[in-house]
Amino acid sequence: MRRETSLAALAEAAPPDEPACLYLPAVAPERNFRTFGGLEAIVHRLRAPGGCPWDRAQTHESLKRFLLEEAYETLAALDEGDPAKLREELGDLLLQVLLHTEIAGESGEFRLGDVVENIGRKLIRRHPHVFGDVHVETPEQVVDNWEAIKRDERDERAGGRPLLGSVPAAMPALAHSQALQSRASTVGFQWPDIERVLEKLVEELDELSKVEDAAARRDEMGDVLFVLTSVARHLGVDAEEALRLAARKFRGRFTRMEALAQERGRDLMQLSLSEMEALWQEAKDSLAAGAKPGKRRRGGEKEGTGEATRSPA
Repeated sequence: MRRETSLAALAEAAPPDEPACLYLPAVAPERNFRTFGGLEAIVHRLRAPGGCPWDRAQTHESLKRFLLEEAYETLAALDEGDPAKLREELGDLLLQVLLHTEIAGESGEFRLGDVVENIGRKLIRRHPHVFGDVHVETPEQVVDNWEAIKRDERDERAGGRPLLGSVPAAMPALAHSQALQSRASTVGFQWPDIERVLEKLVEELDELSKVEDAAARRDEMGDVLFVLTSVARHLGVDAEEALRLAARKFRGRFTRMEALAQERGRDLMQLSLSEMEALWQEAKDSLAAGAKPGKRRRGGEKEGTGEATRSPA
């Protein structure tokens, strides 16, 4: 019969002048939950023969939607200021990195060590004020040096590739527009001050109000949004984040307004605009006082979508 013995008991039982050996059972790598290597072993096991059929079927292409989804859920956790949720979402995002790395390793493209080495070398190269002899005193000087180094890297890598060529086209439209403008500004192509940008915005709004053709209206609306991103950039505001937070605020207030109507046995479809405006103001006041908007439903279904999706996390 197996008998459990404490380390203290073993030490007392050992002869004082003789060394003692203690054999501990090996721990499977994937059970080392608090180590990066343990997580890497879990992902490898999921993708290995006999692993998870769903994970084994994934490709770089099929995982793209989950990478984007997890990135946005991480942003939501940051917006909410919830450390526990942020910890969870960062883990989900890290899983995406490891899955793509595992897939690349299987085809001999690169391995995790290559990814880690690449970012390590890049951080040292782009921080000469920390790892070299460059002297800076302000964050603005750091950004200027960073952009100069990136520009040199692009020139070496692309051999004269267009300045805007490396801005990812798959970025959300507002972020993409702001990134294009920021890159163009590195060679001085930008309005000199916020007043000139606001004048341009008024000009574009005037043009939008005069068009009647659907295609032209779309083009003019695009011009308005593009100039708005320039306004945000001149004000030091991330346009994508600003709109995301505004949409989140609207969703919370509308959801609260809907709940208030239901509590009173009313249907929003039956309310007049003035009644909805009064209810909207009440929803704003109640949320400002600390009431919570609708929460995430159980079972993986996201509120407002009626859809439960499968993701690796």
